[in-house]
Amino acid sequence: MKTIALIRHAKSCWKDSTLPDLDRPLNRRGRVSAPEMGRRLQMQPVSLKRFYTSPAVRSVETAGWLMPCLGLGAMSLEVVPELYTFNYEDVLSWMRGLDADVDKFAVICHNPAMTDLVNFLTLMKIQKIPTCGVVLLNIDLNHWGDLGAGMAELAYFDFPKSVTGKTISLGVA
Repeated sequence: MKTIALIRHAKSCWKDSTLPDLDRPLNRRGRVSAPEMGRRLQMQPVSLKRFYTSPAVRSVETAGWLMPCLGLGAMSLEVVPELYTFNYEDVLSWMRGLDADVDKFAVICHNPAMTDLVNFLTLMKIQKIPTCGVVLLNIDLNHWGDLGAGMAELAYFDFPKSVTGKTISLGVA
């Protein structure tokens, strides 16, 4: 059984309109939400081993706030250029190339890729994963190359503005 956390980056800053999209940092709300989501994720019965992130500043910063909450240091982070995409098929293609022994990890990137990927893998119809939203999926497969539609089971879904009744926790193996 493999467990993956699909995470949309935290809220980014739009103050400086001259910054390229790739260089936009987190805003104040994002810097508050990311460690809060890290603490919530820490409460889940899963031990993530690695984080993969888009090279966008907002994604790397989100990882930097989440990882310490989970006991992970900088050596557990890999910046992956292919994850700077808004198309779920690009993320899916990258995941299909992972080594078979990669089993408990997080991916931080962008919408609509995150929402579309979760919906593809679970055959659900989540409208939109909010900024800094975290989705944990359980997937029973041996080789990432076999990853396809409907193969994942939603184990947990949470986001910064969730209130009692909005968070879905189904338990993670």
